[in-house]
Amino acid sequence: MNEGKIVGSNHLNNDFIMSPKIDFVFKLIFGDEKNIDILRGFLSAVFAISKEELEEIYLINTELYKWFKEDKKGILDVRVITKSKEQIDIEIQISPTKSMPERSLYYWSKMYSSQLKEGSSYKRLKKCIAINIVDFICIDIEKLHTVYHITEDTTKYKLTDILEIHFLELPKLEKFKISQNENDPIVRWMKFLNAKSKEVMKVLAQKDKDIEKAVHILEYLSEDEQARMAYEARQAQIRDEITREEEAIERGMEKGIKQGIKQGQMDEKIKIAKKMLLQKIDIEIISEVTDLSIDEINKIQ
Repeated sequence: MNEGKIVGSNHLNNDFIMSPKIDFVFKLIFGDEKNIDILRGFLSAVFAISKEELEEIYLINTELYKWFKEDKKGILDVRVITKSKEQIDIEIQISPTKSMPERSLYYWSKMYSSQLKEGSSYKRLKKCIAINIVDFICIDIEKLHTVYHITEDTTKYKLTDILEIHFLELPKLEKFKISQNENDPIVRWMKFLNAKSKEVMKVLAQKDKDIEKAVHILEYLSEDEQARMAYEARQAQIRDEITREEEAIERGMEKGIKQGIKQGQMDEKIKIAKKMLLQKIDIEIISEVTDLSIDEINKIQ
């Protein structure tokens, strides 16, 4: 199968539809120049501006998923540049990631600093925007979509507009009783990305032409046998990553519990040894009772 080429197949389950929050599926929808209207619709919702203001945007990294070649997997974020040379990076992250705000700031800084060539003026630096769509909660605010800039602590004066970071946290759609007015475009897009069935997507498509186009693309992709195989392989890879992380956490917790028990036992032995020392009991007897060494008891004494 050629990279990015989709070949129709009629024998697959018609009820099946890929999840758009799987990163390579997201890239196939939003990172393809043929679908630039869909990308404009999404960005207009994120920035709360009209699509006309995003008329001249261009995709920078249009590499698609390298089918079945994990060692040559394409870049899965979506990078955009505007007419005024501002850069926008959109990333979707499913696996829970520690320090996600710090990670986002690090990648933002690389995008920002890479603009400047040796000997160039700082005036050449243009605004960079990072949009993080995450399938886990990483911001302790009961708000679906949060936006960050550099501001002064008390007056909220914006030092510069050159930095802008967005977080769209999909689990908050279900976890918190947040106002979810589907007349709000950003709510519609988040519900589309988080949708678990074709029926939910179809309802959203009735309210938004750009989502309707995205659903049609998903249906087309979902009918292709090779695309589906790649999708299932990516799902398995993500599940493995999450399982490894969970197992690492469990091992850490078990180790911590064992260390805690061991420390608790040691603390109790020291407590007994102190009482026996106060009663002027022979050190060798204390050692026999507590299993502490003579040296350990001498240190306590």
